[in-house]
Amino acid sequence: MDFSPVQVNRAQSFWADLPGLEFVHAEACAFLRDDLRQWDAVYSTWGAVWFTDPEELFPLGAKRLQPGGVFAFSHREPITGQHGAQKMSGKWLEGREAELTVYRWQYTAQQWADILKRHGFVDIDARILPNPDPAVLGTLLVGAWSA
Repeated sequence: MDFSPVQVNRAQSFWADLPGLEFVHAEACAFLRDDLRQWDAVYSTWGAVWFTDPEELFPLGAKRLQPGGVFAFSHREPITGQHGAQKMSGKWLEGREAELTVYRWQYTAQQWADILKRHGFVDIDARILPNPDPAVLGTLLVGAWSA
C-alpha cells in the first residue's frame, strides 16, 4: 500500500509475478480505517509512519493487528533538536513544477517508544542503526507488538 500511484506501479513492475501479493494505492489511515481485515504485521519502510501523524496512525494500526501482531517501521535517524512534525518543501517529486510541502514526523527512539506505549503497544524495541560513515545519518528501526 502506498499513497503514490508511481510507487504502487513501480512495486507491481518488480513483484507482480509473486503469488499472493496485493498492490493498493491508498492513504495509510484511510486504508486502515476502511479495510476491516486483521493483519499479523503492519510495517512502514521510510513511508507512512514518517509522513503521518502518529496520533492518528498508531491507534488505527493497533486496531488492525491480530493479538501479538508486530508493528514495525524505519526512517532516517532524527536530526538532533528536530522532533515532532517537520515541514519539508521543494520540487522533490518527479515531474512536479510547483513547490510541494509535506510534513514528516521524527522523534528519538525513546520518544517513539513512549508514543507506541501510550497507544497500547508492548515489547517495544526502538534503536538507531548507525551508518558506517559517521558523517552520515543512520536509520531508526522500531518494532512493537500488539497486546
